[in-house]
Amino acid sequence: MNAWTGALLALSLALAGCAGSLLDSSAAVPESYRLAGEPLPDRGERLPLAISVARPGAAPALDTDRVAVVQSDSRFDYFAGVRWSEPAPQMLQQQLVRAIAADGRFEAVVAAPSRVPADLLLDVELRRFEAVYAAEGGAPEVRVEMQVSLVDPRRAQRLASFVVAASSSAEANRMAAVVAAFERAASEAVRSAVDQVRAAAVTAGR
Repeated sequence: MNAWTGALLALSLALAGCAGSLLDSSAAVPESYRLAGEPLPDRGERLPLAISVARPGAAPALDTDRVAVVQSDSRFDYFAGVRWSEPAPQMLQQQLVRAIAADGRFEAVVAAPSRVPADLLLDVELRRFEAVYAAEGGAPEVRVEMQVSLVDPRRAQRLASFVVAASSSAEANRMAAVVAAFERAASEAVRSAVDQVRAAAVTAGR
């Protein structure tokens, strides 16, 4: 082996070592959670309308797959080692689509953006989606809050606007219990939104 060949071999081995160190991580893979949503009954009284549900807007601190927590001293933070399966606004958009479709009020329910033309648009702003600690070591209370507007996009007219809020206390200061509290609070907020959208849509259907 001449000196040039040896130098190339040494460089190749060095690069291989660098690539291995970049790809090989000893950090634990975060646990991933997804909210299933509450199954709702079909209440019928269908209107010949299609509704599109926009992805909720949110402040950057909530537009993430990290699980938000507010400490007892009002510090905003995230739980370590856990993630939502998708960003919180996207997860709630899917819950709203499923719940409104199950309710049976509309002929079609789609997630925006969609190629399906919609008669109505549900515009949502996610204001709170966090676990709040009142005292050190105690179990947190999960709080969910959304500003919801039902819009007629053809007339650029807002038909209804309301705030839905829900809270649920975790049964223990453990991640599984906190996620269960998120499930209950999110389901209650979504159910309230569906009820109010259902009532507001009657005017739009006339």
